[in-house]
Parts: sequence; structure tokens; C-alpha cells
Amino acid sequence: MSFNEYHSVWVFAEQTNGRLSAVSLELLGKGRDLAGSLNTQLSAVLLGWQMENLAQDLIHYGADKVYLADDPQLSHYMTGSYTTVITKQILESKPEILLFGATDIGRDLAPRVAKRSGVGLTADCTDLAIEKESGLLLSTKPGYGASMMYIFVCAQARPQMATVRPGVMRALEKDAKRTGQIIHVPVRLEASDMPVKIVKRVKEIKKGAKLEEARIIVGAGMGVGSAEKFAVIHQLAEVLGAEIGTTKYPLDEGWITGDRMIGQTGKTVKPQLYVACGISGAIQHISGVWDSDTIVAINTDPRADIFGIADYGIVGDLHEVIPALIEELSKRHT
Repeated sequence: MSFNEYHSVWVFAEQTNGRLSAVSLELLGKGRDLAGSLNTQLSAVLLGWQMENLAQDLIHYGADKVYLADDPQLSHYMTGSYTTVITKQILESKPEILLFGATDIGRDLAPRVAKRSGVGLTADCTDLAIEKESGLLLSTKPGYGASMMYIFVCAQARPQMATVRPGVMRALEKDAKRTGQIIHVPVRLEASDMPVKIVKRVKEIKKGAKLEEARIIVGAGMGVGSAEKFAVIHQLAEVLGAEIGTTKYPLDEGWITGDRMIGQTGKTVKPQLYVACGISGAIQHISGVWDSDTIVAINTDPRADIFGIADYGIVGDLHEVIPALIEELSKRHT
């Protein structure tokens, strides 16, 4: 089967309220590597209303072309309208690779675009590469419940599609002198493309930074013990100026909200400092913190798997270690 008419690497440029998501810029960084390996162009696909400035930003961050669908009907993300516009452009322009961020929007949109385009989709990838011999996209993701990574290949359909976890790729530095082409995509939508209407939008105000963007994270696991004992985690985070992350157990027990979960079915992070408190180190969690610059682990079990990836390890009861650590840090800040 020949796919000679398919060219270029595409990245879906996700934006909300006129702000590009961090993962879109990260994917442009990886996309430049993939496009270089294939000797082809890198394009971004941007949907919204009054997005000309963002289209230019995408060029500054690495895109050679930006397919811009700029229309009032696309002001807010809606599954049906976005799927229709992107799928039509795929059929017309025939990209070889199409990448989405594994965000709430990306996880909703990518499978529908894949289905409509008649191709498969590799979800929640942590690495992407091009196989030298075949030129195929190699999409890597962790295996569920096993300490191994799987590589997926789509050899019989185009475009090759994948969603990628936020925080695992690195964005390029913005180059304001960089030039590229903005291609205006006509938007033609039928009533059937927009079966849902937005009645009201309620914006939740969250304190602190997103986990994916945090410089310091204090991670809490089963070893914390209870919701009441979680206070010490908040105290350490406050002293360090950190965000709080968690494994699945505290989430299941209701000790913390779901947007704080790190790991295979949660968020992938790469802070400068990750302090793992009462975390055993199951592969499901380790896959989400692997790229942290420095990992400090506190655990009563000297054989805990978390010590295998930690730069520094403290064997001890976190409820004894953390108060002592807080006291020492407080002295240095006074």
C-alpha cells in the first residue's frame, strides 16, 4: 500500500480563551524533530475566533505552516464542529502524522477525528520517534500494570495519530524572527455538525499552578495514613512553595481532588524537585515522575521501589521526618 501523497507532521494547537496550551508548544518542539527525520514540514492546526495572533505565535514556536480555521462558530470548543473542520482538512491536505495533547479536549477530540478519518490512534504516549528504515512513527506508552514500555506502529493507514501526555516533551524557545505561512481554512458547518449548544459557561477558579508546570511538587501516597494526617503534606508544600501531587490511593480515599493525581492514568510531571512522601513507587506512579530533575523519597520501607529512582532517600516515618525537615527549612528562611 502506497502513501506517497501523504506529507508533513501536524500538531493540533489547543487553545482556551485565546491562550495556547503548554502541551501544544511541547508537541511543536517534538514535531520539529519528527519532521526533520522525515525531511518534511511541520504544521499546526488552529481553530477558534480571532486567532491570527496565536497563529503567528505557533510559527515563532516552530511551525512552518498554520492551518487557521477562524470563525465565530468555533469560539468555544465543541466536539462536533471541531471534528468536522479538522477531518475535512485532513482529507484535503493529507498529513502523514497528526498529534494531539492528551488533555481533556485532546482525549475527547482525537478519537473522533481518528474514527472519522478511518485510522487508529495511540493514546497517552510518553515518547515519539521515527523508525529510520521504514519512516514510520513509533509511539511509546507505558504498559498497564507492568514495568515495561510498549511501542505502537500504524503501517496501513494515514495519518498516523497519537495523543501525548502534557509535560513529557520540551517546547522550543520562541523565535520572534521566524517566518511561516498561515493558511486560512474555510469553515462550512451544518446543523448536524453542532448538535449541542452551550447554554452557560462556569469557570472554576483554581489556586496555584498546574501540576504540569510546577517547579516543585510534594507527592503523597498511601503512607500518609489518613485525610487528617494530610495536613503535614500541606505544611511541607507551603514551606517549599510547592504544589501537591498524589498517587491513586489518596484520591480513591477522598483525601485530595482528582486533578492532583500523577501517574499512568493521571498527569505526567517534570519538576525541578519532586518529594515523594509515603509513596511505594509502583510503575503506574513512577511513569508520571520519571523526568523530574531531582527526586527525594521518604518511606519507612528501605526496599520500596521509589528508592530505585530517587536521587536522595530517607528511610523513616514521614510524620517524623517532615516536621524535622520543615523546622530546618524554616530556620534557613529566617
